[in-house]
Amino acid sequence: MTRTAAGRLRGLRRLLTLVFTGINAAGLIVFAWLLVHDDEQRGDRQLDADLQRTTAVVARLLQYDSASGTLITGFVSKDELNDQCPQFYVLPGASGQFRPYSSARQCVSADLATLGGFAADAARDGKIEYGQFRGTDDRRLRLRAEPVRGKSGQYIGAVVAVNDAQPVYEAHLRYTLAVFGGCLVLIGGLGLAGHFLAGRAIRPAAAALEQQEILLAETAHDLRTPVAALRALAETSLRHPEQTTELLPRTVQLASRMGGIIDSLLVRARLAAGVDELAVQPVWLDQLVTGLVEDTPSDGASVTVTAAPSRVLVDPGLVQRAIGNLLDNALRYGRQPGQPAIVHITVAGGRVVVADHGPGVEPSVAEGSLDRFASGSGSTGLGLSIVRWVAQAHGGTLAVYNAEEGGAIFDLSLPVDATSG
Repeated sequence: MTRTAAGRLRGLRRLLTLVFTGINAAGLIVFAWLLVHDDEQRGDRQLDADLQRTTAVVARLLQYDSASGTLITGFVSKDELNDQCPQFYVLPGASGQFRPYSSARQCVSADLATLGGFAADAARDGKIEYGQFRGTDDRRLRLRAEPVRGKSGQYIGAVVAVNDAQPVYEAHLRYTLAVFGGCLVLIGGLGLAGHFLAGRAIRPAAAALEQQEILLAETAHDLRTPVAALRALAETSLRHPEQTTELLPRTVQLASRMGGIIDSLLVRARLAAGVDELAVQPVWLDQLVTGLVEDTPSDGASVTVTAAPSRVLVDPGLVQRAIGNLLDNALRYGRQPGQPAIVHITVAGGRVVVADHGPGVEPSVAEGSLDRFASGSGSTGLGLSIVRWVAQAHGGTLAVYNAEEGGAIFDLSLPVDATSG
């Protein structure tokens, strides 16, 4: 694969990883925020429940003396809440119509002026006030100010209960750190998962790109020789016009060979893209192979066929091209230097076995690497690649190996027609 193509695939993989991780990370962060917010509210509700119980009881125990115009807290001092936490205060509003009162037990250290400000706000607005502030010892405190009415029905002050919010705050802080720490771990895991999934997602594209590059390389290799020969013939004809008649048949032969290579390129491209659908029908494989051998010029080569009746379900045009490529490969490479090619073809049970007496194939090919083929004379390129594609398109296989006595063997297996004989 070229560096440019590989770089684009790496960039695409990084982009997919970022998109996958980003979307899931955003969802995790929102979920974590909801958990943290819910925990914070739960802590406030827990504190507010104790504060509400205290202010509600104290407010019911208060009595207003109309004769003296003061608030009587005598019943409050006898209540058990007076010696418990949270501590409370009965504080006047802005008018200051009665003297302040505080519970006997002081659980936290709170500034009375700050509490008085909340009491004044509750009396002025006539509604319960909640607030958080820091005590004189810098601890976090939470309060509830419940307004109380005088004889005229106007609010004259408020019952203020104060609770220590520091333990709840610290527990919430630990919970927040745990939640977001877990999110960071999960986001890291999502990054790894995204990288893996992105790799799987672009794997078909990478494979297709690699196949495209292989196809171009094989096509360039197969076209290089006939193009060079064609140019040499043309230049010779220009320099020696008297040889034109002799050179013209060779020129036509080379042009025909180049046309066959281009046709094979188009067939493979269409098969790879899934553009063409197979025209599957019952075909007598033995008759197809025999007829093909009879119509193929041997150029002095020895080609023998041993065939048994065998009917297969295939696209006859594609299979004929595939077997023609096997035969052409054997005729071209299946020979020893200076000797005519010797090729033997066996047809039986839906299989076509083409054996030659050439130098054989490279060990990597014989071990089963069928993406690209190579013979002792060099790459066989596009022709055998077409055979492989045709075999796969029909659900068959193509195996290649070297014979013990020398030469290469190509074994094409196709699906047999189960309805025959």
